[in-house]
Amino acid sequence: MIGSAPTPRELLKIAVEVARDGAATAHRMRAEGVSVAATKSTVTDVVTAADRAVERQVLDALRTLRPGDAVLGEEYGAGSTGTAGEGGVRWIVDPIDGTVNYLYGLPYCAVSLAAEVDGEVVAGVVRNIATGEEWTATAGGGAWRDGERLRCSTETDLGQALVATGFGYDAGRRAHQARVVAELIPHVRDIRRMGAAALDLCLTAEGRVDAYYEKGLAAWDLAAGGLVAREAGLLVTGLSGRPAGPDLVIAAPPALFEPLHTRLAALDASGGP
Repeated sequence: MIGSAPTPRELLKIAVEVARDGAATAHRMRAEGVSVAATKSTVTDVVTAADRAVERQVLDALRTLRPGDAVLGEEYGAGSTGTAGEGGVRWIVDPIDGTVNYLYGLPYCAVSLAAEVDGEVVAGVVRNIATGEEWTATAGGGAWRDGERLRCSTETDLGQALVATGFGYDAGRRAHQARVVAELIPHVRDIRRMGAAALDLCLTAEGRVDAYYEKGLAAWDLAAGGLVAREAGLLVTGLSGRPAGPDLVIAAPPALFEPLHTRLAALDASGGP
């Protein structure tokens, strides 16, 4: 495969193999006991030893399988034996999405791995560490879980929509996000906050929640889950025509997107710290 232009399916095959091995390591280390290795943005934004071990395992596997590719990871940043130039591949990895859930033994955390070619995510996998559930997608090839093709919710009434979201770790950002939720919740069925963005996007892809929004997602939070969501028929963007990114991510079926977008814009959901 090295030296040729890989297809999305070829990249997905690698991603699935590497993510499954990483998830198995995370599962084993959780059973052995979790240790906090460091904190990041705040004292509540933790990094476990497993975060680092899984990302290192993923990096080593990708260097073996695709030694010329670039890698962007949450814990170690850019680390590669090559660069993603024209026609090149960059892998984007979140070794444990939902680290606080992992720390507390809550079954809502995942390994997320995506392959990007020329700046476009073309393959991705999200694997729940605790349950083994696995979501995959390729650009133009649909989104899947356990052999079943995923379709997003068919709900058309925002007032009947179950909407997932998340919160940052900075106290000022949390306060702003809480105000947005307080103003939004009278206009939807209910809100869910489960603590792992990649999994939120995958659940939205299969209609287990109707829509999702969050401010503050990094590339590793969004890459694989965002592709799964788009391939399931969701619109995945930011506010006012901007692309999905750190300012805001909205993932919603076409019928719900405009009313949700309008509410979030009026509430300045992309504002605050």
